[in-house]
Amino acid sequence: MENSKEVIETVQWSNPKKIGFRFLFIYISVFIVIVNNGAYPFWYYVMEWPNKWLQMFIPWVGKNILNLSDDITVFTNGSGDTTYDYVIQLCILTIAVFCTLIWTLLDRKWKNYSKLYYWLTTGVRYYIALMLISYGMYKVIQLQFSPADVYRLEQMYGDSSPMGLAWTFLGLSKGYNMFMGIAELAAGLLLFRRTVTVGAIITLMTTANVMAVNYFYDVPVKIVSTHLVLLTLFLLSKDIKKLIKLFFKGESISLTKIQRPDFKPSWINKVLLGFKVLILGNILYGVTDFLDMEKQFGLKAPKPNMYGLYNVTDFVINGDTITNYKDERLWRSIAVQREGSLRISKFDGKRSTYYGVEKDSLKDVLKLKSWSDEDIKFDLNYKKIDSLQFEFNTIIDSDTIYVKTKRKTVKDFLLRSREFRWISEYPFNR
Repeated sequence: MENSKEVIETVQWSNPKKIGFRFLFIYISVFIVIVNNGAYPFWYYVMEWPNKWLQMFIPWVGKNILNLSDDITVFTNGSGDTTYDYVIQLCILTIAVFCTLIWTLLDRKWKNYSKLYYWLTTGVRYYIALMLISYGMYKVIQLQFSPADVYRLEQMYGDSSPMGLAWTFLGLSKGYNMFMGIAELAAGLLLFRRTVTVGAIITLMTTANVMAVNYFYDVPVKIVSTHLVLLTLFLLSKDIKKLIKLFFKGESISLTKIQRPDFKPSWINKVLLGFKVLILGNILYGVTDFLDMEKQFGLKAPKPNMYGLYNVTDFVINGDTITNYKDERLWRSIAVQREGSLRISKFDGKRSTYYGVEKDSLKDVLKLKSWSDEDIKFDLNYKKIDSLQFEFNTIIDSDTIYVKTKRKTVKDFLLRSREFRWISEYPFNR
């Protein structure tokens, strides 16, 4: 093994290979640092001040160098494909090209970069593995793709966005979520040098599928998902010729194990092992956090007492029954999905208002406050007639409103009531 390491460290790389590695080393390193996406533990705290500086510098670049028509005021959020993010990518690319040029001009003595290659692959392996393990756990507990709930089930099929449609499809089946989650958890094989190649093969299929969904269903995580695919290909590149021989020529091969450099004194090896143990321990500890999130926000989260969709059957304002569906005052439904919130939809299904809810502990009264306009607030009185019918009363802008409704739950919708079956005499395609 020692002789093998010595050969690797003394082999002469070609100039194109060295230049290509310089570019990749700089680009990938800067990308992982800036676009970490929660991969490394506690990275948010490490990057707190650098991110504040970037949020000043990147808008300046957009305005003064790129001459963008609009100022950059939106930073990385639920979308990872903001203008801010794309300008960061341009800056990373520019830095990589410039630094590669300087490095090439200054460095003329190194035969190869085997040690830097080891550290780069280590950073990439942990970046991909830790990110996908997190995503995988979200899928296993079905928190990323939740089953279609009353808000989604009431929405007209044609009014859903491509991303919303994908989320509804993926969230329908718990079994499919488990399948996707386990596939992403397999990225944990990347944490060990002996299983990097098999882990990268599985991860390539997983990340390619994620990237395809993001591109073709307009999910705004295209930058990160594309880089996950490219970084996985980078890990596979060391064995690409051997894999071609195996899969396309049927020849036997011996995969290359990433060699770790010798560190002296020996305590450095113990420190590195300690870091790895801490990271693995952090992963195991994180499982308890995911289980807690499942109880708070996932399938095991408690449902509010009034959970369900209340379709309006009678709507009366100031004693007048409204039946004209074109009347903008006419409510279509009241939906209660989570504790502390409620949605009122108008008849056309497109005008919906979300409210924060506080329940009066002594009366059957819901105190509503609009999320979009704090000045809109009113009390909604409710009365249960039977298991299906409920009445609501309120006063809005001096108008007395009476609403009679019929309650539905998710099991009243075909999408949630149709279950798996082995035998189907005919396709049930509705």
